[in-house]
Amino acid sequence: MIDFQLKVQKPLKELVYLELKHKILTGEILAQTRLMEINLSETMNVSRTPIREAIKRLAEDGLVKVEPRRGAYVANISIKDMIDVFEVREDLEGFVAQLATQRINDAEKENLRSIAIDCEEAMKGDNKEEIIELDEKFHNFIVACCKNETLSQLVRYVQELSLRFRYLYYDDSSLYESTTDQHNRIVTAIISGDEEIAREESEAHVNELKKFVYELGKKMEEPAQSEQAE
Repeated sequence: MIDFQLKVQKPLKELVYLELKHKILTGEILAQTRLMEINLSETMNVSRTPIREAIKRLAEDGLVKVEPRRGAYVANISIKDMIDVFEVREDLEGFVAQLATQRINDAEKENLRSIAIDCEEAMKGDNKEEIIELDEKFHNFIVACCKNETLSQLVRYVQELSLRFRYLYYDDSSLYESTTDQHNRIVTAIISGDEEIAREESEAHVNELKKFVYELGKKMEEPAQSEQAE
């Protein structure tokens, strides 16, 4: 249920939208789930109007599909979808790291080091939610350091699409072992002022995620192919 104390900060329709979006991105509301306005309004203790507006916005985000007679339901997410996202994210985050290297100040450098350490510590454990949260914090902080709002909005959109995939599929702990080294190389490049290396390392980091997604897709296809052969 929505914390209505937050109403002093954001309008109700925004809170409803953000809560539903979070539930979809984190897998609390699964793909193909039908979004019934009356049920959601009762669960969230709000009228149907902000629910309806939220569903419309989520459809614009690509997280919800609205079809005649079927209504609104959470959109599927496929391996192909995620490879498309990472192809875009690879180039964007490389540019972000390059700008961040040019524009980051001394205080931000210290904060970046601290976030990277927290992220590394989290990746030694098995709390997936904490790992994802701190990893997103790491990337979002670099985005903030680039000090370009237009670029930030573009990156934020593709990162949110990646977030949904991560909650659903990132159970392979081996991914986090390489992530720590990749983060450290990015931090070193940014702090040292080497914008070319910062861009290369950021692009390489996202490229590794893209390869992981591709290999995951192949593994998921193998059981289906075996069943067809039988």
